[in-house]
Amino acid sequence: MKNDRLTIIKCAVEEIKDGMYVNLGIGLPTLVANYIPPEMTVMLQSENGLLGIGAYPYTGEEDPDLINAGKETVTAVAGASFFDSAESFAMIRGGHIDLAILGGMEVAENGDLANWMIPGKMVKGMGGAMDLVNGAKRIIVIMEHVNKTGESKVKKACTLPLTGKGVVNRLITDLAVFDFTEEGMVLSGIQPGVTMEEVLSNTEASFTISPLLQSELQVSKGDRHE
Repeated sequence: MKNDRLTIIKCAVEEIKDGMYVNLGIGLPTLVANYIPPEMTVMLQSENGLLGIGAYPYTGEEDPDLINAGKETVTAVAGASFFDSAESFAMIRGGHIDLAILGGMEVAENGDLANWMIPGKMVKGMGGAMDLVNGAKRIIVIMEHVNKTGESKVKKACTLPLTGKGVVNRLITDLAVFDFTEEGMVLSGIQPGVTMEEVLSNTEASFTISPLLQSELQVSKGDRHE
């Protein structure tokens, strides 16, 4: 795995607390399951009807009947349960999911999320993302900061079809961490080895810097000056 993706995943794991019910989106978020500390009791939920997802199976130990919403083979932890999609979405829509960690194609400075389709490309459907962003108690989006052509995915306004309006609580990228508050989009962290200049040059959205990070940057600048 690329180091920047591992940085994102490890940062996302810090959002998970003991005893939580968590939904992991398709793609990068599913890898979070492999990094949850073994001493932590967390129940991972999948829209296709599984509560209690474990880590990915080892090669040769896959069970083709045990899959997540992305059709990937998974494992089940002790105490896991299986149910139909209606029950699964009742959990989501009923507000029983503490945290959803989702991938993103674009996130806007007002917390809008676009992550389900690119116009002109074939998609199987919208999946459960629209339900999750409105039903889960907290929404974390993890993604790379720029797309394959080097354009910022952290936008002033989303250009792709929206999954939800103003639904993102925190955005974690390979460059930075942003929180979405009543005062707007706030830069709350910079990833190791990344400079403020890199964050600014790769972010289309407007944002403020949290007081705590501002203090850390000033101390760091002072150290470099010395």
